[in-house]
Amino acid sequence: MRTRRAHPDQMTLDWSKDAEIERIIEARVAIRAEAQAIRWRFRLIFVESLMMAALVLAAGFTLGQPTPLVMRGAFLVGIACFTSGMLLIVLSGVTCNVLDRLRRWRRR
Repeated sequence: MRTRRAHPDQMTLDWSKDAEIERIIEARVAIRAEAQAIRWRFRLIFVESLMMAALVLAAGFTLGQPTPLVMRGAFLVGIACFTSGMLLIVLSGVTCNVLDRLRRWRRR
């Protein structure tokens, strides 16, 4: 790949030597990555809940069960799957915060 030469009047910036700027950039990237990870976990739980509800619907209709019973079962399975997934996300977040505080307390 061809490198472009900088214009002689352009000020050269060497970001790698400034530790403060590097720290700020890394902190921003970490915050952004954490926010995206939470969004992806939520999406994954939502999709899994829909898939589980669809599987219950398909199985119920395939077995010839009454429609209200199948719909109720699919709804309950979807809600239960979503609730348990959200509970896991919350508990993992709380656990990470507790462990982080414990590590900081032990360093003092």
